[in-house]
Amino acid sequence: MVNKIYCATQDGLDSKIVEVEATFTRGLPSFNITGLASHSIKESQHRVSSALNNLGIDFPPLKLNINLSPSDLPKNGSQFDLPIALLIAASKESLSLEEWFAFGEVGLDGLLKNVGLIYPMLLDIALRYPKAKVILPYEAKELFSKIPNLQMGFAKNIMEALDIVRENILPNNEQIDFDFKSFNINGERYYYHDNFESDFRDIKNQERAIYAALIAISGFHNILFEGSPGCGKSMIAKRMQYILPPLSLIEMIESVKLQAFSEQKLQYQPKRSFRAPHQSASKASILGSASQFKVNPGEIALAHNGMVFFDELPYFKKDILEALREPLENNQLAISRVHSKIIYDTSFLFVAAMNPCPCGNLFSAIKECRCKDSEIRTYRNHLSEPFLDRIDLYVQMQEHLNPQKHSYPIQFDSLSMQQIVFQVFTKQIQRGQIDSNKRIIFNGKLSEIQTEQYCILDEACKNLIEQAKTRFNLSYRGEQKIKKVARTIADIHGHDFIQKQHVLEALSFRRV
Repeated sequence: MVNKIYCATQDGLDSKIVEVEATFTRGLPSFNITGLASHSIKESQHRVSSALNNLGIDFPPLKLNINLSPSDLPKNGSQFDLPIALLIAASKESLSLEEWFAFGEVGLDGLLKNVGLIYPMLLDIALRYPKAKVILPYEAKELFSKIPNLQMGFAKNIMEALDIVRENILPNNEQIDFDFKSFNINGERYYYHDNFESDFRDIKNQERAIYAALIAISGFHNILFEGSPGCGKSMIAKRMQYILPPLSLIEMIESVKLQAFSEQKLQYQPKRSFRAPHQSASKASILGSASQFKVNPGEIALAHNGMVFFDELPYFKKDILEALREPLENNQLAISRVHSKIIYDTSFLFVAAMNPCPCGNLFSAIKECRCKDSEIRTYRNHLSEPFLDRIDLYVQMQEHLNPQKHSYPIQFDSLSMQQIVFQVFTKQIQRGQIDSNKRIIFNGKLSEIQTEQYCILDEACKNLIEQAKTRFNLSYRGEQKIKKVARTIADIHGHDFIQKQHVLEALSFRRV
């Protein structure tokens, strides 16, 4: 008789379902595992054997064959211990395990232990196999119980796991509720926090730059701040993370999934991720790497659904900046190696800051620039035109001593700005900017077809953009970005349709 149970192995950032089969046949007693199992799975023979013996469960005097199907898929991880142990323990009682998933490492005393990558596997199972029955280690109950769509049983040891199979009674964990602030849009709950560790009210005389930051946050538009040292570039960027749009349940769970790959503490929080790599970071740490059995997401993959901040932009290696062109444009990054090809989702808000020259005083009215023309050219040549063309908003910061006065009908403190972000967030959802997985598609991440659908222009706006194309030699990408920024500006001011002044504002933030 062949009994089977299900488990999973990690394949890049995704999980592959594995069917664990077991059969006892006549022959000399032995324990074999087949199906491209790694050393960590081969070692489970000794862990499982010791655990079952210590629990008083004897092996039948037969030949035991364990097969991991599909056999051509490499498998890795100690989470296969529990399904193998259950198949052996259930053989005496003829218990069928065909409708169960099981994950967990087995200790020599039979206790079940959590493995870091079980969480992302469970997330994929919840999305693809709603209401699946899963047996998991009790020590990770607080973390795993927040995952929706799964019927989960938690066991401290192999015997308790066997009891769960016998009783076949599991709670349905569909009603998930977090103790976070939230609001409801079209029946979907979105979570947020209003704890501002740093507030925008602390920044003085930079209304235009703060207004541009508000536009960038509301629509997830890439933004570049340029100005002299001390004018507030980094202050603005670091405060942006606290008023990012709210998170859906799926996005919050995905954030925890990425934490599992970055070896961070796994915890749910109603705050989008914020990454700020140093300019000395290597290309692999920024873009990520992959091998046959291990995937290491880089900073831009870990910033998915969140924000990444590049301070001192020209000092990042040029090959890193050029490699960013694909994820900034397509919201995905493909890493191809001999044994693997990994595709990372990279839908993030890109924020960068830079000085106008190496010494930083080129725009200063009170300090003298000490740079040679050749040094300034070399400094600026680190940023190619194709890279800069992917920046939606360009802001030249002003010195505090001689600020330009602007009149905006907006209070520039974090709480007031967060309310505006929420209003724009709601408008985007109500327009139908939702993908198949119920994730919002921000204005800055609209495709060409979606841009034509949601960024509708009247004749006056179309004529204005045509004039700008001729005067400023705008690329087609630049034209699309102006439409998206104008859409966000219209949302901020509560207008359903893009008007001429919104296009003019979008053009004023375009680098020409």
